[in-house]
Amino acid sequence: MMNPRNGLTAQILHLLRPYWPIVLGGIVLGVVGGASVAGLLAVVNRGLYATQGDVATLLSAFAGLCLLILIGSIGADISANYVGQRIIAELRKSLAAKILAAPIDQLEIYRTHRLIPVLTQDVDTISDFAFFFSSFFVSLIITIGCMVYLAVLSWPLFLITGLVIVLGSLAHAFARTRGVRGFNAARDSEDELQKHYRAIAEGAKELRLNRARRQRVYVEQLQRTVDRISAVQVKSINLFVTARALGTMLFFVVIGVALTLRPFLWPDSPAAVSSGFVLVLLYMRGPIDQVIGILPSLGRAQVAMRRIADLSEQFSTPEQDLLVAPSTAPDGSRRIEAIELRGVSYGFRAVPGSEPFVLGPIDLHVRRGDIVFIVGENGSGKTTLIKLLLGLYAPHGGTLLRDGRPVETATRDDYRQLFTTIFSDYYLFEDLLQGAGMVPDVAERYLKRLEVAHKVSVENGVFTTTDLSTGQRKRLALMNAWLEERPVLVFDEWAADQDPAFRHIFYTELLPDLKRMGKTIIVISHDDRYFGVADHLVRLRHGKVIAGEAVAHEVIKSSSVPTNASL
Repeated sequence: MMNPRNGLTAQILHLLRPYWPIVLGGIVLGVVGGASVAGLLAVVNRGLYATQGDVATLLSAFAGLCLLILIGSIGADISANYVGQRIIAELRKSLAAKILAAPIDQLEIYRTHRLIPVLTQDVDTISDFAFFFSSFFVSLIITIGCMVYLAVLSWPLFLITGLVIVLGSLAHAFARTRGVRGFNAARDSEDELQKHYRAIAEGAKELRLNRARRQRVYVEQLQRTVDRISAVQVKSINLFVTARALGTMLFFVVIGVALTLRPFLWPDSPAAVSSGFVLVLLYMRGPIDQVIGILPSLGRAQVAMRRIADLSEQFSTPEQDLLVAPSTAPDGSRRIEAIELRGVSYGFRAVPGSEPFVLGPIDLHVRRGDIVFIVGENGSGKTTLIKLLLGLYAPHGGTLLRDGRPVETATRDDYRQLFTTIFSDYYLFEDLLQGAGMVPDVAERYLKRLEVAHKVSVENGVFTTTDLSTGQRKRLALMNAWLEERPVLVFDEWAADQDPAFRHIFYTELLPDLKRMGKTIIVISHDDRYFGVADHLVRLRHGKVIAGEAVAHEVIKSSSVPTNASL
């Protein structure tokens, strides 16, 4: 989308490019409005010394210029507002598309507490600046128009005023440079603040139970970060306020100097020149103050744009065609006979002071209808292996094959559509996809089978509630998996949050029922008492497969657990 090394001006021009006719029309209307203001000031100045014969002409000119100012300002405002809002909309859609198409490992590195502020706070900052940009532009045009009128009145007065504006601009350039530096520092701290907010929201229960941790999070982390942001923002904005006050003072100094020196330096100049000069300067103070007042927003917008550009650069290598509307797939595209990993490996970045973790090389063959358990201690690489099997990670070495054919970049997303997966850190979508067999009675039957029908139902394709325990929410995720009707189901520690009775049902009834339906099932599990359910065990240790063995089926029964009807 944009290069973070480019200036704010180049980035804004890039965003404005699709709307250049509207932007050009807005600029023309703004110029008309600004020039009309300067002309109106000239008419008012002439009116101060007009004779009776000039009144009709001046009134006509006054009315016409008022109409032009109205048309110019409204037109410039409307065009700027439209373009600004369209840019924000396109920016939001573009960022969302980049995130959706970014490789999973890049998303995992970027971290949520850095990602969310860019999508919300930084985009909102650009949106706020877009809202004020029309006023900024119109005020700038009015200022330029007034300066042109000053040049017509008197070149010496114009040069004096220009010199004052240059001095004021230098003061503001200094304030803006220092202020933007401060805004950058504050924005860095806001990423940290987002992390602390997540801690107090997601760790609320743990913080209630640990007074020392609660005090540390609130006092040493959250309060300190908030105070640091506040101090930096106050310092940065104070620089702009000081520069603004200096500029205002310089205007009055110029008026005083010009009126004092006029009898000595320009004794022959008519009174209309002096009155026009004072009138224009007094009027210019408003537009110039408005331009100056928007500069802090401009500084924050520059910081926000840089952050957005950094995110865009981070996700500059998207997976191709992920957001293309899916075509109707032939029946054979959802069938699979075997998945194979052939010498596959995947490595992570090294942690300072230790060797990088590398999974593999791994050889694995999963056949249609198999129940495969992937087991091993925490950190052995089980979830990484699952992500390689799913095609979420591209192997750093070796080959992933579907029915003997390599899964390549162009076919990886089609390959992923074979799977329904419930990760240990799954996200539960509240709505159900309207797929084959998705009718209310089927949904109700699944809810009863999962023993949650007394708490939740499906209305208009949406769960009536997801405010359930972790284990029950996982059962709703399992229902989504059934309804998608894909040939391969993957469960990452699904049973870990289930009570013992339903855990037994999952391993001894639900998995065998799914197998009888022709599903291929891959399970990450620590429940060694149920390993006999699997056709194959894949045991990992330190990223290596140490055993791949067929498992004799055992009928695991429990007299205390009733047997429910099959799916």
